[in-house]
Amino acid sequence: MARYISLMERTNIIRKITCLDVLEARPHGRLMSFDPSTKQTAVLIHDLYFANGVSVAPDQNSLVYCETVLYHIHGEKKGTVENFVENLPGFPGNIQYDGEGHYWIAFLAGRTASWDAMFKYPILRKILYMLDQFVTVPKSMNNSGVLSVTLDGQPVSLYTDPASEFTTSGLKIGNYLYYGFLYKSYISRIDLTKIAATHGE
Repeated sequence: MARYISLMERTNIIRKITCLDVLEARPHGRLMSFDPSTKQTAVLIHDLYFANGVSVAPDQNSLVYCETVLYHIHGEKKGTVENFVENLPGFPGNIQYDGEGHYWIAFLAGRTASWDAMFKYPILRKILYMLDQFVTVPKSMNNSGVLSVTLDGQPVSLYTDPASEFTTSGLKIGNYLYYGFLYKSYISRIDLTKIAATHGE
């Protein structure tokens, strides 16, 4: 059985993921497959922006990767790509399947009007990048969290915290939601029987 890898490739040097990496917003990423039986690796998709996380569907016929997009592995649509879930509340950083009919999508930061404007107008990102070389420019990367969606991409529940930054993984196990962070050395958990979720829409 093939293994699938999403790669957010850097140019020339390896760097930590920072706000400036987000501002760069260049398609360095790839989606790849590896067949253990043949030791062969193949590039399935080039030019991805933030290919950071992949999860194979329970029927093994497709997979979802963050940006967040559906890629068909087998069947009549093999090799094709389609949007899986749109208008996310933040920037997707990873995705996990819980074995109970839901994907859990971690997002590094919540969306804001300023971030939406910068992604719409590249000149704004360029100006902010140039300013940041000389002075520290505040860049909001908080309000991160985890969103659960159905197998067909319908939002179900959202867990977020205004003080949270760079949530990179989240998975429900039993009555708990476990989640981790990019720059933290620990994993946190939420008791889902005690904390109500925000509806995912």
